[in-house]
Amino acid sequence: MRTIVSTAAAALITALTIAPLAYMVVVSFMPRGESTTLPTPLWPSRWSLENYHELLVRRQFDGAWFDYRIVPALVNSIGVAAVSTALGLLLTVPAGYAFAKLRFRGRERGLQLLIASLVVPGQVAMLPLFLIFKELGLVNSYAGVILPSLAGIFAILFVRQATLAIPDEMLDAARIDGASEARIFRSIVLPLLTPIVVTLALFLFLGSWNDFLWPLIVLADQHLYTLPVAVAAIAREHAADGELMMAAAVVTTMPVLLLFLALQRYYLTGLLGGSIKG
Repeated sequence: MRTIVSTAAAALITALTIAPLAYMVVVSFMPRGESTTLPTPLWPSRWSLENYHELLVRRQFDGAWFDYRIVPALVNSIGVAAVSTALGLLLTVPAGYAFAKLRFRGRERGLQLLIASLVVPGQVAMLPLFLIFKELGLVNSYAGVILPSLAGIFAILFVRQATLAIPDEMLDAARIDGASEARIFRSIVLPLLTPIVVTLALFLFLGSWNDFLWPLIVLADQHLYTLPVAVAAIAREHAADGELMMAAAVVTTMPVLLLFLALQRYYLTGLLGGSIKG
């Protein structure tokens, strides 16, 4: 009986969690204006692709071509998120390992500084950061969007905490056998940290993909817009078109949802911390 109640409770919580996402998808297929009728429909009177057609397909009005530039923004977001993730992993994983297992002067003080900096809201640094980037000529460029995301303090601490579970004896044995620190990191540490690295990659990709405020500040050319900025620009003119905006939300959400489903095995293993056994 207890198992049945627990299963029913888990199913109810899952249904409540998924319901908004499912309704977003359903509304995106409704004919224009149907979602605002009373009583609020829970199912389309007819399934329609007109919202996706208007959002994604280039059309001709009065002899001129027009589109919302969602597809180019989608490509921009994929490129920015992929580069941010790759560079973020390249910098934060070795840094997390160094703070966990290497002995060097100022390590404890540096770690304390990193932890203390976590309490500073990122918005506080945006104005001075923008002024610095303006002087460097990085405003309205992808470099200006990507560089701030590389300062992944949470990522360094995340990797450090996972690396602490690796036995020191294993690394010391490799050093006695003559392995260099680079080889120890590449051949021993990285394979053990695979679920952690994949989980971190997912976090970094999601963080870059969902980032709205900083790209909105840095990017002025609409040809460089990332997806959240492009969707926000559409929302300013079509806030009342719920079906169109839900279609835009589906286009924004689905790539990362598919990525999560593809990597969920590593993601769950990484979060549960079961990848490293001493």
